[in-house]
Amino acid sequence: MNDLDSLIVKVQNHNSDADFSLIRKAYEFAMIAHAGQKRYSGEPVIIHPLAVANILADYHLGSVSIAAGLLHDVVEDSNVSLSELEREFGREIAGLVEGVTKISQIKLRGSSDEEFVENLRKMLLAMAKDLRVILVKLADRLHNMQTLQYLPLEKQFKNAKETLEVYGPLAERLGMGEIKGQLEDLAFPYVFPQDYQWVINYSKPHYRKAEEFLKKSTRVIYKELAKEGIRAKITSRPKHLYSLWQKLLRPEINRDISRVYDLVAMRILVETVRDCYAALGIIHSHWKPVPNQGISDFIAQPKPNGYRSLHTKVFSLDERILEIQIRTFEMHEEAENGIAAHWFYANEKNKSKVNQSRRDEGFFVPGNKLAWVKQLVSWQKEVVGSQEFMEALKFDALAHRIFVFSPKGDVYDLPQGATPVDFAYAIHSSLGNETQAAIINGKMVALDYKLRSGDLVKIINKEGGRPSEKWLRFVVTQQARRHIARHCSARV
Repeated sequence: MNDLDSLIVKVQNHNSDADFSLIRKAYEFAMIAHAGQKRYSGEPVIIHPLAVANILADYHLGSVSIAAGLLHDVVEDSNVSLSELEREFGREIAGLVEGVTKISQIKLRGSSDEEFVENLRKMLLAMAKDLRVILVKLADRLHNMQTLQYLPLEKQFKNAKETLEVYGPLAERLGMGEIKGQLEDLAFPYVFPQDYQWVINYSKPHYRKAEEFLKKSTRVIYKELAKEGIRAKITSRPKHLYSLWQKLLRPEINRDISRVYDLVAMRILVETVRDCYAALGIIHSHWKPVPNQGISDFIAQPKPNGYRSLHTKVFSLDERILEIQIRTFEMHEEAENGIAAHWFYANEKNKSKVNQSRRDEGFFVPGNKLAWVKQLVSWQKEVVGSQEFMEALKFDALAHRIFVFSPKGDVYDLPQGATPVDFAYAIHSSLGNETQAAIINGKMVALDYKLRSGDLVKIINKEGGRPSEKWLRFVVTQQARRHIARHCSARV
């Protein structure tokens, strides 16, 4: 029982009120259900649900979620029925296991495959009903990727590709930066082996130099912050390899690693929001900010997935450009674990207000974190063809994202390649329909202009205006395409 005991200790460290008898019961039930079963590695199957439960405990999730992690495979991989699971553990845990089982049935067979698309619809419905389903599934996928080498070659490629196309982007949309990076780096060598090796060989000496440079810069900043009485912890982390490769492919970078300023990004963690802005002022008084690069204030204007931090680029030692991120410890936890961290912090703040079972259900997770999931669920009711839904999923939900600003300072989350017309429809359908022109960062641009993160977008509209069919050639969001097509067909 040593493995179970270590899990119990991990849970106890962040939640002494957890239902440890439930966790023990779930473990013992899973042990019996999976008795005699082996993984491809030759290890007992129980190793996997135990690893999933440990990952969920690392997220600081509650007893119900951890129990569901221990039980997530018993319906699919043993003789246990869903009704039997419900009798033993109740409807809540059975519902979570059922949701994870449905998601596990998704097989990546190509974007045109009807069954794949229908399974994705089911996944989104399960997510919208209870987000813990996807958190359990992400933990499940992470451990499976960590042991992918034991699978047959064909399954290795299939699972890795699915991870890059579905689960990595899902983690990003949920603000879970750490698991996103881990999933993508684990999948990278299986899907793009030659590029993976090239990035490793190319980046290794640059990482080494960047880390040495960060050590010197860290000493300087600690000294400057201490002078002003700011208590801080300065950390750094090398950029994930897959993320680095994606950045190197950008036209403005053109595989030149010297243009990647966050190869090893510096993070300054402080106690309060006031300290964040004070630290920013201290750094700018010592090292000049890079002109035209701008300061990104994601504290005043958080990203739609909840990410909060201050970002700045400065001319540091030897005039070298350094990217610095400044955030509170709580913001950092949320940046790493995203939506899962909201459970933990909300629970901590509300322990005196509600009982443990209600806290465990995640009632305090902000509703806007699920806005994009709910939007897709509403779309899947509207669209007729699976192909259209697949396009919505691939380009609107799981695409790489950019963050642009309205003149009022509101942040809008759009897929890469979005245009001012897509932006206008994201605000309101009537604004999209009436769009006449666009001003980006104070300059007039064409309506097919590709927006970039940080752009300030102003739409010039004409009351009673109508969309042009030509817009269908360049808009990328399904919301824009649907409204344009509807109006154009109505005119015909």
